[in-house]
Amino acid sequence: MQEVLARSKGRMLSATDDSAMMKQVQASHAPDGREVDVRPILSIIEDIFRRATPSTIDGVGTSEHVDALDKNASPAALSGMLDVLSCDIRKISCEISCKCSGGEEAHATTMDLFNILSVYSWDAKMVLSLAAFALNYGQFWLGAQLCNKNSLAKSMAVLKQLPNVLEHFNALKPQLDALIEVMLDLTKCIVEFKQLPSQYISTDAQAMSTAMADTPAAAYWTFRSIVACHSQILSLAGLRDAYTASNTDAWELATLAHRVSRILEHFKKLIAICYQQIDENRQIEAYHNLVRLLETIHMDNMKVLRALIYAKDDIQPVVDGFSRTRVNIDVLRRKHVLLLISSLDLSAEEILVLDQLYTGHKAQGEFDYAIVWLPILDRSTAWDEGYRQKFEQLQAMMPWYTVQHPTIIEPAVVKYVKEVWKFSKKTILVPVDPQGRILNQNAFHMLWIWGNLAFPFSAEKEAALWKAESWRLELLIDDIDSTVLEWMKDERFICLYGGEDIEWIRRFTTSAKAVARAAQINLGMAYVGKNNAKERFRKISRIVIQENLSHTLTDPAEVWFFWARLESMLYSKLQHGATVENDHIMQEVMTILSFDGSEQGWAIFWRGTTHEMARAKGEMAVDCMMEFEKWKDDADQMGFVAGLNNYLQRVHTPRHCNRLILPDIHGPIPERLACAECGRTMEMFFMYRCCPE
Repeated sequence: MQEVLARSKGRMLSATDDSAMMKQVQASHAPDGREVDVRPILSIIEDIFRRATPSTIDGVGTSEHVDALDKNASPAALSGMLDVLSCDIRKISCEISCKCSGGEEAHATTMDLFNILSVYSWDAKMVLSLAAFALNYGQFWLGAQLCNKNSLAKSMAVLKQLPNVLEHFNALKPQLDALIEVMLDLTKCIVEFKQLPSQYISTDAQAMSTAMADTPAAAYWTFRSIVACHSQILSLAGLRDAYTASNTDAWELATLAHRVSRILEHFKKLIAICYQQIDENRQIEAYHNLVRLLETIHMDNMKVLRALIYAKDDIQPVVDGFSRTRVNIDVLRRKHVLLLISSLDLSAEEILVLDQLYTGHKAQGEFDYAIVWLPILDRSTAWDEGYRQKFEQLQAMMPWYTVQHPTIIEPAVVKYVKEVWKFSKKTILVPVDPQGRILNQNAFHMLWIWGNLAFPFSAEKEAALWKAESWRLELLIDDIDSTVLEWMKDERFICLYGGEDIEWIRRFTTSAKAVARAAQINLGMAYVGKNNAKERFRKISRIVIQENLSHTLTDPAEVWFFWARLESMLYSKLQHGATVENDHIMQEVMTILSFDGSEQGWAIFWRGTTHEMARAKGEMAVDCMMEFEKWKDDADQMGFVAGLNNYLQRVHTPRHCNRLILPDIHGPIPERLACAECGRTMEMFFMYRCCPE
């Protein structure tokens, strides 16, 4: 910002004269503390300049504008203001007319104006001087506009040789119009600085202090330009001696317009920086207000939901996913609400599984909660047609409430969601109870693991569910696949296996079937794929079905949910401080996830609904099947799963290489993770992966 200010300051100063002149201007400034709201007068000035153009001489368009008095202030208030200021405006008007008609040097006339307006603030000086010029300018063009409609005006126009005046004016019109426009814009810019909210920007702020220091120069060259313009108007009207339109007049006006434009450019950059700082300070204030609000106890959830979704009452900010109509936030009053917070990269699988849980809870009527989707966008990316289509496509898939547009979510909310709730890219689900309390920073893990049984999705409920939980096949498979559930009811031996090496899959399933026949057990095998490998799963599952290798999950959404639940178990356990050393479920979950992180296949054997389990990966899983004769007796005496476990322990070697991939982890990355196999601390690496399907 300092470089921008320095460059802008340099260009602006190059457009001003020496410091002696500015000292003269500063010396004339003796404000008496009076405060003048010049905005209504400025609007009238702008209205005069807009109407007073040759294009309206025929009277066309004179009634199509809304009167400035009606737009900007009540007639009584404006009349009272003008009672106070009109004397100075007329004095300036007469001073300009007198000095310009007498041919006084422009700088001297300019300084006379500063002396007359010495008691006013800089913005008031500029507006009042511009008002005096607008008064003379408007009177000149009023006669020109009336001459074709009023006999008196026509006779006066003849005496004033108005047609010749207009002919001369056309020669200077581009330069006069340009100078008047930049004078007006610069004055409006200075007034805008005066109106900046002091609670959000201090006069000590660099851009603000620079603007204050440079305002005298802006006022000087505005006054100087007013004098030049008025001098040309008097010359056109024949009130100045020996007037002849020349290139010198056009050059003077163009030079002043260029000079004032450079000053205007400087001030526009300063005010843009000020607005940026104001916005930042407003957002900081809004953020702190939001923090305090969410820490306060409320009678219901309305204040909290309005703050997080949309605080104003000018629109209906929420869309009902069932009726597709807009509704007020009041429909969520005293309800349990789950805030679904995501980017526009929300996956179809997430929506599909959440839809099943959401519609299931509504059908059962046992758990009463609503979901509201809050899409969080990157503020640095402009909203375009692609984003609009993606938003509407996702919105159409959702049967729950959604915000009517992502941009209504305030920046302070986005900041809070990212900094306090640790939202990055991975979707989170934040439960708000009927009193507006935040029960959990992310309930997705609970919902994925236990479904609606986790209601009301509080951290306390999560801890209670884990306390009652144990490592079992029902926890691992849930109700993702009905075939596996039937096998469990029938107390069959069950093998879940994964990986993407089809040759390994063929060898393992063939040898496992042979072992099942030899051991005379009823073995059901199910292929559960690999995490984040949708297209490869489709290809492999087709081969598994075609070659009758085993049962397989058929829907990629089922595979996605299987692995999403395992990741949720890991993240939930991490949040509760579990480690592989002190938590058996954590150890088993990490083992399966590390199996998936390797290039090899893996397998887990269970017996029905019991807790008996054996697991192996890669060649070890195939070899133990091929070498069944070596542990057949153990299987007969101890049971199949126990015998397999005993054999795996005998042949186990300390040599291993386990990899655990944690994609888009929600919350802080664990500083230390122990290997599920040996207990040693795993090394941490950063991995960049591109796996186009």
